[in-house]
Amino acid sequence: MKVIQTYFPELNEQQCQQLEALYDLYTDWNAKINVISRKDIENLYLHHVLHSLGIVKMLRFKDGSSVMDVGTGGGFPGIPLAIFFPNVQFHLVDSIGKKIKVGQAVAEAIGLKNITFRHCRVEEEKEKYDFVVSRAVMPLADLVKLVRKNIKKEQQNALPNGLICLKGGELQHEILPFRNQALSLELGDYFKEEFFKTKKVVYVPL
Repeated sequence: MKVIQTYFPELNEQQCQQLEALYDLYTDWNAKINVISRKDIENLYLHHVLHSLGIVKMLRFKDGSSVMDVGTGGGFPGIPLAIFFPNVQFHLVDSIGKKIKVGQAVAEAIGLKNITFRHCRVEEEKEKYDFVVSRAVMPLADLVKLVRKNIKKEQQNALPNGLICLKGGELQHEILPFRNQALSLELGDYFKEEFFKTKKVVYVPL
């Protein structure tokens, strides 16, 4: 948890308490439903929470924005982002019902009011949002095709509405079709831990 406060000292007491509660909640749920690999649970804050908050380095969503998290699993990046942006509305979708169940239980336990969940495939989701976020769910081109229909026309943020993805490894090939408009940030420039050396945040306006 200290690592989160080091990089985001602006977090208030309630946000810190909500983030702190995540470890026990996910450890408990993970014993019943595997949403984070068992050997990775002790790295929850570094590999999952801080990684999710890498999206903040690309864009700070304006109050009143709406964001959909596609393929959220047990709630990443959606739950850490909903804690960080209490005045932004988050909608988390996943095609695996038991993962959505974990996300709902965690959000309820920490009293998150700005979050909704749906067990469905992204193809079935018809609502529109300012942004779609996602963490390594599928290749960029496939995701862009699926979520284009979910992006609002009206703009209110510092970047045009679109898709923000957390990605790892070699991305040149994936970004190629969008190279003229995509933005990419190296998380290693912001977070000094070894884990972030190959991690990126990629933004594609839609």
